[in-house]
Amino acid sequence: MSVSVVSARRLAAATLGAAAVIGAVAIPASAAGHPRADWPKVEISAVQYDAPGRDDRSNRSLNKEWVELTNTTRHAVNLDGWVLSNEDGDTYTFDHFRLAARATVRIHTGEGRDTRTDLFQDRHREVWDNRSDTATLRNDRDRLVDEESWGHRRHHGGDRHHGWGRHHDGDRHHDGDRHHGGDRHHGWDRDGR
Repeated sequence: MSVSVVSARRLAAATLGAAAVIGAVAIPASAAGHPRADWPKVEISAVQYDAPGRDDRSNRSLNKEWVELTNTTRHAVNLDGWVLSNEDGDTYTFDHFRLAARATVRIHTGEGRDTRTDLFQDRHREVWDNRSDTATLRNDRDRLVDEESWGHRRHHGGDRHHGWGRHHDGDRHHDGDRHHGGDRHHGWDRDGR
């Protein structure tokens, strides 16, 4: 075998090997532009903004006002530093809480003992406006994760919107009416607890 034939074969093999490496690297890069089916996703799955019964600011009444978050993925999501807020600027910051895969947690307005399924804000007054408000969830990097609105939406140009509005990562769509009824979480800031 001549030296030029061996060199040509080595050159062809090296070229094919390089093309395979470039192809393998290019595939994940192009796939990165498409959302993964199991990308961490937490959504506001329900809101009980008007506590059933009399609004008397008792702990029992306050704990019947809640927001429910659901992890729709197969992996636990660390919510440490995430913030839940209303339109008036009241905020609740999650502190060392992991939401298990496919699990739901209720964040109650009043006082109580935190568990895996119920958390408490330890507030002494209502947080969610019965007529019109927006529950906004942001991650620890201040990125919008989800949003639920009822009544007209004051912070979106004043356009009238009855029932529920829904935002995921900035996309808006109407979901119709949601249920409200329920119970629990911890950590709000602004004038008091």
